[in-house]
Amino acid sequence: MDMPTARRAAIYTRISQDREGAGLGVERQEADCRALAEQLGWTIVTVHSDNDLSAYSGKPRPGYLALLADLRAGFADAVVCWHTDRLHRSPSELEDYITVCERGGVPTQTVKAGPLDLASPSGRMIARQLGAVARYEVEHQIERQQRARLQAATAGRWGGGRRPYGYGADGLTVMKAEAETLQWAAAQILAGVSLNAVVAKLNARGARTSTGRPWKPTELRRALCRPRNAGLMVHRGQVIGRADWPPILDDGTWRGVCAVLGDPARRTNTSVARRWLLSGLALCGVCGDPVRSFSASAKRRKTKPVYTCRTGKHVIRNAAEVDAYVEAVILERLSRPDARELLAPDQRTDTAALHTRDTALRERLDELGRLYGDGAIDALQLQAATVSIRTQREQITAEMAAASRGSVLAGIADAPDPAKVWEGLDLSRRRAIIDTLATITILPARRGRRPGWQPGESYFDPATVRVEQKRP
Repeated sequence: MDMPTARRAAIYTRISQDREGAGLGVERQEADCRALAEQLGWTIVTVHSDNDLSAYSGKPRPGYLALLADLRAGFADAVVCWHTDRLHRSPSELEDYITVCERGGVPTQTVKAGPLDLASPSGRMIARQLGAVARYEVEHQIERQQRARLQAATAGRWGGGRRPYGYGADGLTVMKAEAETLQWAAAQILAGVSLNAVVAKLNARGARTSTGRPWKPTELRRALCRPRNAGLMVHRGQVIGRADWPPILDDGTWRGVCAVLGDPARRTNTSVARRWLLSGLALCGVCGDPVRSFSASAKRRKTKPVYTCRTGKHVIRNAAEVDAYVEAVILERLSRPDARELLAPDQRTDTAALHTRDTALRERLDELGRLYGDGAIDALQLQAATVSIRTQREQITAEMAAASRGSVLAGIADAPDPAKVWEGLDLSRRRAIIDTLATITILPARRGRRPGWQPGESYFDPATVRVEQKRP
């Protein structure tokens, strides 16, 4: 193909994985492209690059889209790249590129594969053949990688990737300090401490993730729930057997943490921290809704925080006084001689059996999806079966979470002085203890002053707060 000697060329560079993290791959491509443009007598007017981004994945490539925009606008009338597979690994993308270049008479020169003649049928055929070969190479490479990962997973070997927290770069060696952090965090979760509170403590202690960043609730949740922590191998999201690295958490602890963090009844909004002991925990004695804390400002003064239900009409009670009363009742229960019996685990719950049932139900969901895809069942049948299975899985998760909460009372039910221990607990742990031991119901206050009231005393009436003991 005859090419004009004077062109305003755009360079495009791309590398799928920048393992060095410094963009050196695309820099080397650009240097080679500049050398080729100089040989052709073309002037480089712009450079577009997509570093660490695959052309096969289907994700938008900002650099490539900017290149097309420049070609459509006429800002550049030629393209230089290192190889044809840097431009495309998708036939659909290639067709769009052909349309743009054919319309504007844009030639493409590559360092390694020579020119692309998109102005003639034979040239376009060759370009399409090169694109098909590139697509095949990627798919074949992915197939080999998947077979290798499956073989490694079946043999219990680590398949590589980002260093998992708790283990060294080889994925096998336990990092003692990080392992102890995971064990501590797991114990905190099982003891009822909120994910937010655990994250705050970790960051205050200077603990960092495997990438050196501060912890976030979502990151800690993922780290604690990884099956590898229990010495289990996962392939495509499924546990397929034991791994050849040592576990950091014993199987029961790991399953318990997963159950607690996956409990549907657990509050999932990690952006809002509780400020009052019984907010969202105690119930309204009229409508049964959880109460919330509320504090309104009057014209000249700020009112005291109160507990009220969603309607704001059934109960309105002083939050500090209700909290103090409930704390006194809970501490009295923890101070009895038989308080240690609260620590006895419920031997009737077989968590391993629950986990087996949950795995079977998850596989059943996958099978339903395949049946629907094959046309063996219709949408209504799929929806009905899915709702039933998800309801069963939620019940299993709730049972596993309940079975894992025995440690919520550890360290206080068996303490010589529970009140002293209580003073050192954070809000989320106190809430977990109360939720484990009792159901709190706030009743409407009676009209007038309570019987026996004396001037100077609070109007608070303990009879309007019902504390019903649970069996932990």
